[in-house]
Amino acid sequence: MSGRLRSDFFVAAVRRRAEAAGAFVSIARRGAEEAGAIFVVVDRGDGRVDLYGPAPQSAFDEAQPLERLFSPMLENATGEAARARLEQEMRFDPDLWQVDIEDREGRAFIDILPPPKETGFTFR
Repeated sequence: MSGRLRSDFFVAAVRRRAEAAGAFVSIARRGAEEAGAIFVVVDRGDGRVDLYGPAPQSAFDEAQPLERLFSPMLENATGEAARARLEQEMRFDPDLWQVDIEDREGRAFIDILPPPKETGFTFR
């Protein structure tokens, strides 16, 4: 058995965290309770939407194998673009969760994968 928190518990925790901070949260799609992939849509209320999905497995190291990390899939996109991307994901994985957060500050209330470190090289 994995030590990772079940998807339904994780979603409930994100919901509580966001609502305690004054954001509005709805669960637009319920996936597999134990291990469904989780996608978070953040609506800023001004037409801009961010979409976060599970970080790639390559982002995890042996020191932190149990964390749930997310990576940005769309930033400052339209709601239509986010819906289209989620429809693609649902064709691949029909057991996914979709958590919608309305927050004017654009907070997602999840751990987001940091951007890669600068190497000093520029490729052209």
